[in-house]
Amino acid sequence: MSEDRKVNEIKWRKDLYPRTNPDPIIIQKYAEDLEVLPPIEINQHNEIIDGYHRWIAHKKKKAKTISVIITQTASDIELLRFAITRNSTHGLQLNNDDKHSMARKLYMDKSIDKEEIAKILSVTSRSINSWVQDIDKARKDERDKKIQDMWFACYTLEEIASEIGVVKATISKEKEDCSVLEKFPKLNKLSALYQDKFEPELYDIWNFAKKTNEVKIHGNTEVRIVDNLLYKFTRPFDIVIDPFAGGGSTIDVCKKRLRRYWASDRIPVVERMDIREHDLTNGITGPYHWEDVALVYLDPPYWKQSAGKYSDDPTDLANMPLDEFTRTLITIIEDYGDKIKAGSHIVCIISPTQWPNEDKSVNYHDIDLTCYNYRNLKLINRIICPYSTQQYNGTQVDIAKKEKIWMVLSRTMLIWERI
Repeated sequence: MSEDRKVNEIKWRKDLYPRTNPDPIIIQKYAEDLEVLPPIEINQHNEIIDGYHRWIAHKKKKAKTISVIITQTASDIELLRFAITRNSTHGLQLNNDDKHSMARKLYMDKSIDKEEIAKILSVTSRSINSWVQDIDKARKDERDKKIQDMWFACYTLEEIASEIGVVKATISKEKEDCSVLEKFPKLNKLSALYQDKFEPELYDIWNFAKKTNEVKIHGNTEVRIVDNLLYKFTRPFDIVIDPFAGGGSTIDVCKKRLRRYWASDRIPVVERMDIREHDLTNGITGPYHWEDVALVYLDPPYWKQSAGKYSDDPTDLANMPLDEFTRTLITIIEDYGDKIKAGSHIVCIISPTQWPNEDKSVNYHDIDLTCYNYRNLKLINRIICPYSTQQYNGTQVDIAKKEKIWMVLSRTMLIWERI
């Protein structure tokens, strides 16, 4: 049943139009015979499904109304399918370029397979394969990249399969390529093997006066510290755990060096979707394959220096009383030591706390951590990582001069080996 609608109410969606170019001759012919033209077809939103040339003819003749038939559409892609079907049975037929363009548009929607597209456009499957082969390649490359990224981020095969939309066996087969170094581009291989311009630290003082991190947040680890640890203690495709991931410095270095990673944080920064949310005070967490973990990197809040900067929660490490802070950190280190294999390493970098103390005295957290007798762990290195002088503001400097206070610029990095 047809009805009349105002011509200026009708909407034309160029992105859903089956033809690449309108035909001015057809429009002129239709304009001369408006009275005998059949109704156009629109959806419930007044969008044209079929009859573009007839509608333009009405506009050309400055007609006020046009006869329409209304067909409900559930989506844009359904409107496009209707439009293609109508044009394949009557009116000005789609040419090869039109069909090529529509095949790609339909295929990009991912809800229609090649066989159905071939039927809609009345072409062979061979034509469809030819028209969309670059899309297939791009989709495969995108899928392979996603599998690789999720594997490097230590997602399980079940999680990857669910995300990609395939069976677990498919992922199990394809992820094998992720751990073959020779299948990576040359620059990636050189970086993974530290055969680029990397210069390792040679002494037990690592002086990085200025941070080079792209993401700048409170407490974020200097990337060169992590890079040197990966150089010393890991090989390509080993797993690195960072439960105080901050701005994601560890992730960035791991990606560059082809190391896998399990990164989490109590409150992940919104800029990083690749950091899991986990509070270590509720117990440690990590990948299901602990045997592949080569390094656990701990850069916790430095107690009162970070009080209230992450949260006001009393269970936050930075907000705990000193003895609870020390005890909790020791428990975290020891629990990770129980999980990792012999020969793997745990690193904890921490600064003494001075300025938040009212009397400006210093709490040397590294001494408490060093003196504890851990099960399964042996302390093998102690590295000093000084701050720059920029960490103190002018007021603090003036107070230090007046009261003859030595301000703390050191951080200590303790390294244990699992025995």
